[in-house]
Amino acid sequence: MSIQDFGENFQLSKLYRAQQWAKEITYKISSEIKAGMIEEEAQNIYKKICLDDGIEKNWHPPKIRFGPNTQKSFYETSDPYILKEEDIFFIDIGPVLEGHEADYGETFWLGNDYEMRKIAESSQKIFGLTRQFWLDKNPTGPEVYEFAKEMATRMGYKLNMGSDGHRIGDFPHHPIFRGPIVECLEKINSDAWILEIQLDHPRLPISAFHEDILN
Repeated sequence: MSIQDFGENFQLSKLYRAQQWAKEITYKISSEIKAGMIEEEAQNIYKKICLDDGIEKNWHPPKIRFGPNTQKSFYETSDPYILKEEDIFFIDIGPVLEGHEADYGETFWLGNDYEMRKIAESSQKIFGLTRQFWLDKNPTGPEVYEFAKEMATRMGYKLNMGSDGHRIGDFPHHPIFRGPIVECLEKINSDAWILEIQLDHPRLPISAFHEDILN
């Protein structure tokens, strides 16, 4: 079995529906996040949405990071923090819908801080450039992230390799492959991987995060 195979119940249409749902919910959550909140309150917004929409499960725990906690990797625990009027946050959710995994993440900002807006927009831009590189060059996993690292450097940021992409598919994908994209030495197949871009600011204690499926 290849590390890029899917399970016997995989249906591409269901994967796409799950991913689209995750994007819509991310924007719904972001619209309800306000200054004065703590991360737990944002987590509760997502939990309520899952209950209301009958979501089966989450294949990974949601990560909603505020302010300096945006610098933390997926497995690190957030420090206590109250969101400010001028601030940055990101949402990363992994719901399961119709037996298929979704995974979407995006960064948002409150107020008019130029550096926060710029790094958030840069994370999306580097995602797009890296996706285009993947479409054009048919690279391996390590080549994907070497390109992303170069783009981040050119824009004045550091690519945080604590977020380095992973498999996606019908739930669960883990029996097929648990590792990150950078461990895939094959040419990266469409619809099998989530690309993650996390940028660290060179001077400020903030990061920006963007992830979506490679297709």
